[in-house]
Amino acid sequence: MEPLDLFSRRQVLTVHELVSQLKKLVESHYDFVWVEGEVSGLRRPGSGHLYFSLKDSEASLKAVLFRHQAAMLRFALEDGLKVLCQGRVSVYGPRGDLQLVVDTVEPKGAGALALAFEQIKKRLEAEGLFAAERKRMLPDLPKRIAVITSPSGAAIRDFLNVLHRRFAGVEVAIYPVVVQGDEAPGQMIQALQDLAAWAWPEVIVLTRGGGSPEDLWAFNDENLARAIAACPIPVVSAVGHEIDISISDLVADLRAPTPSAAAELLVKPQAELAGRLAGLSARLVQSGVRLIARRRAELSALGRGLIDPRRRLADKRLRVDDLLSRAAAAVRAGLLDKIRSLWEGRERLLAERPERRLVLAGARLAELAHRVGGAGVIAITGRRSRLDQLGGRLRALSPLAVLGRGYALALGPESQVLRSALQVKVGDAIKLRLAKGALKAKVLEVES
Repeated sequence: MEPLDLFSRRQVLTVHELVSQLKKLVESHYDFVWVEGEVSGLRRPGSGHLYFSLKDSEASLKAVLFRHQAAMLRFALEDGLKVLCQGRVSVYGPRGDLQLVVDTVEPKGAGALALAFEQIKKRLEAEGLFAAERKRMLPDLPKRIAVITSPSGAAIRDFLNVLHRRFAGVEVAIYPVVVQGDEAPGQMIQALQDLAAWAWPEVIVLTRGGGSPEDLWAFNDENLARAIAACPIPVVSAVGHEIDISISDLVADLRAPTPSAAAELLVKPQAELAGRLAGLSARLVQSGVRLIARRRAELSALGRGLIDPRRRLADKRLRVDDLLSRAAAAVRAGLLDKIRSLWEGRERLLAERPERRLVLAGARLAELAHRVGGAGVIAITGRRSRLDQLGGRLRALSPLAVLGRGYALALGPESQVLRSALQVKVGDAIKLRLAKGALKAKVLEVES
């Protein structure tokens, strides 16, 4: 690329030409670079690529981590995480963005495995998978134990030696798996599911010997932890040495520091169990002897408190005789009351005979009839006198009586009563009502 000469004639570049030249310039000078910064604005689209920015107190740089490189990360990128990124600086042509195409990411400070462990631990602890109340009790003396481990490792030999030395009667089934590498978590998850479906073991032991953090990393797998929590059979985790703590240790129902310790925790020595059994048997016998003695003493005390049955029987007989006498007296008294009530009822019935009641009712009816007849005559006489008085007053007020004294009642053409000469005019036909009969007349003259 030739440098621009600002004092020569003007050169005009398209946007594409300028961005292309910048891309070549940047990529040729920064083909390999380490950048330290804080992750910000992390995005995880469906493509699987990770887009974020690296920033410090003075600047910010866009970055992308493609899907294949992101899948190899031991830890999860998070906003605010300080990291070291190795990659190539490039310019994205369609937007003219300067960005870092990341190949490798390392956490600043703690190692990648330690950071990933803490991230998984924090996430599962928040979900309650480590809670003590979720974990199940193991049987005191399991008779059937399944062990998920490598069949060729020292862990299974140590476990079996200690187990059979302490108690030879325990049955053990070994489910062979690889215990390190990328395939290990999937095989151990399948083993847990198969054993749960089989339902033969009373306890499942997940174990392996010691190793580096990378060798033991399979036991920190998040999916394996969820499979342990979901297993219906109690799970014991015995991974590595005593100082090694894995996610499977935290989520299991019991954590044993070593494979040998797992065997010691699961079964007690046979001699110890026999001693405990003998002690329990002796305590049982002593408790039985004490119980029998206490029951005998209670029985003796109860026997002394008992009364001779013959005396109780005589008391009952006297009580029965007394009750029978009282019952007979009560029956006699009840019968006398009934007889007295019966005679009183008979007397009341005789007094209420129908024929006697008919005679009394007839006499009462005759008396009422006589009283009704007298009252009717008096009432009729009074009403008739009152009627005559009202008739006389009505006749005195009747217009006909007035007409009888020589007056006449004049009716107009429409039969209305005439009170004034002005109600008719000359030529109108009028009607004169007399005491006897009526006259029809015609108005010849009107005098007001």
